[in-house]
Amino acid sequence: MKKRLIVLASVLLSSSLWACNPAPKEVAAKTEIQREGLLTAYFASGCFWCVEAVFQSVEGVVDAVSGYSGGSEEGPTYQEVSAGRTTHAEAVQVFYDPDKVDFKTLVVVFFGSHDPTTLNRQGPDRGAQYRSIAFYENEQEKKIIEEYITKLNEEGTYSAPIVTEVKEFDAFYEAEEYHQEYERLHPDNPYVRNVSIPRLRKFQEKYPELLKSGH
Repeated sequence: MKKRLIVLASVLLSSSLWACNPAPKEVAAKTEIQREGLLTAYFASGCFWCVEAVFQSVEGVVDAVSGYSGGSEEGPTYQEVSAGRTTHAEAVQVFYDPDKVDFKTLVVVFFGSHDPTTLNRQGPDRGAQYRSIAFYENEQEKKIIEEYITKLNEEGTYSAPIVTEVKEFDAFYEAEEYHQEYERLHPDNPYVRNVSIPRLRKFQEKYPELLKSGH
């Protein structure tokens, strides 16, 4: 009986490590960078650790910041968002150099790095906080997103309908410091090793021409 309880406890511990849900004990200092002259874009497509790493690998992207967006509550926390107690989704704020990459390419990166046909889910993460959202800040960006969705549908890229929200950007709340650069700083985390890194590599293999040197 004792052996059975030990095995059960090990299974439960292993399962908890597979979630995009770390204990907030290790703080990663994020280097401040010069953002003058850069543009911003906002996307949500599942666990922000994964999304941040994908965009940071793209040529022309200077930084990507994990956070929360798409909802109405002010100042959301990870505990609230991850538990589904807000209307926000995990999202990233992308700082990019328009001389090296344009918004249209970032939209390609967004759709090319996740499954936009799964409603309120991405990989093992389930709930509206992991939904797919492409944010726009002006009508031109909205047009780019909608035209690309039309193109994907016409080409039959996916076997199921695209459920990505096309949403006007309102506010972005930066996530707690320990979430920033999480995939890079915690490569041995079970979730990172089994979900985040494979997702990043899949994207990189699909779009090698979009990557920074060395990625």
